[in-house]
Amino acid sequence: MDSILEQIIGDFQERPLPALTRRDVALPALAGKIDTLIGMRRTGKSWRVYQAMSDLLAQGTPKESLLFVNLDDERLHPLAAADLQRIPETFFRLFPESKQRRCHFFFDEIQNVPGWERFVRRLLDTENAQVTLAGSSAKLLSREIATTLRGRSLATEIFPFSFAEALRHAGEDGSLGKTVGSARRALLANRLRGYLADGGFPEVQGVEAPLRVRILQEYVDVVVLRDVVERHGIGNLAPLRYLIRHLLGAPACAFSVNRFHNDLQSQGIACGKNSLHEYLAHLEDAYLVQTIGIDARSARQRQVNPRKVYPIDTGLAQAFRHGASMDRGRLLETLVFLDLRRRGMQIAYFRSAQGFEVDFLARPAAGGDAEPLAIQVAETIADAKTRQRELRALVALMTERKLSRGTLVTLDEEERIDTEGGLVEVVPAWRWLLRQE
Repeated sequence: MDSILEQIIGDFQERPLPALTRRDVALPALAGKIDTLIGMRRTGKSWRVYQAMSDLLAQGTPKESLLFVNLDDERLHPLAAADLQRIPETFFRLFPESKQRRCHFFFDEIQNVPGWERFVRRLLDTENAQVTLAGSSAKLLSREIATTLRGRSLATEIFPFSFAEALRHAGEDGSLGKTVGSARRALLANRLRGYLADGGFPEVQGVEAPLRVRILQEYVDVVVLRDVVERHGIGNLAPLRYLIRHLLGAPACAFSVNRFHNDLQSQGIACGKNSLHEYLAHLEDAYLVQTIGIDARSARQRQVNPRKVYPIDTGLAQAFRHGASMDRGRLLETLVFLDLRRRGMQIAYFRSAQGFEVDFLARPAAGGDAEPLAIQVAETIADAKTRQRELRALVALMTERKLSRGTLVTLDEEERIDTEGGLVEVVPAWRWLLRQE
């Protein structure tokens, strides 16, 4: 085993780090805390680890202070928890001078080794090292980490590429100057439409539609099998698969377990309501979908009103669409939701006393005195009735919650509208997604 570890560590030291597309998500890297990257499979967690190592090298950290081990390496199988300590022992034997300076240990797929948690906690306590973990299993999700590492870790969520990251991956500039000319506007609007259809999973960028759909469907199959079925011992697969097709094929829609249960019964599919609640929670844990509830002070109101469900990527929605085309307004709403999640916002939807609904009421997760964001999403407001409906809902929210402004995100339109409730800014999606705030 020691000779294999020496080879793995030596190989990492010899080869250059791979070229990568920079991600905008930051890692805390606080002393005494373990950085844990969490998110759905294939979103780029391992590549974000490479980026962290590249940044350290650029800052002058010697590569001999970096330890990277992928525990999915077949040369290490089978590896027991008792064998994990041999990794740092081998590293310090190869680079004894590193024992006297700050080191950075990166472990990929460490959840493959049962009992890894105690090793990581002890490593943090006994070595002068920053520890970063990444993996593709539900065992590395935030709920598991909080339990197993007992408050010693900080979780960082990794999502598919944002619009800015997708542009960067394609070699294009995603920054906005003080003014945006007509040619630049047309280019960004075109790229936004492509991103809306393709999604942001790194591996499928630039892949033709038929193959992209197959790849994304395979992603979902792996998540369902490894992170839901095997993880939770689910034997009744028919309702679970039906639920997944329903949720991914109807993005940004309200979901009622009771209604879905009745739908299953009408088709002769047996499944209890409690099981459906559990399935939905498992899918959220695996980051396949995310849900938001209604903004209400009453806990009962939040419980009785349906939750809205969003896939983790618009490409997944396209891969599981029910008809020949997908409602672009729903896809656009999903993009806005995912951007708010990337920015760490607390998100709910709003319904006024008159029944007018606003897609998002978002607050900074850290709290504070900042005014909540009132955001409505529509593909276009060119139609007078659509314009009136969307503005009416925003005005109701702004008036009821005493907000000074609201935002209406569309595909292309841009204007400022003074209403009786306050200022409403109509913003094209490409501009809103690329904002720096």
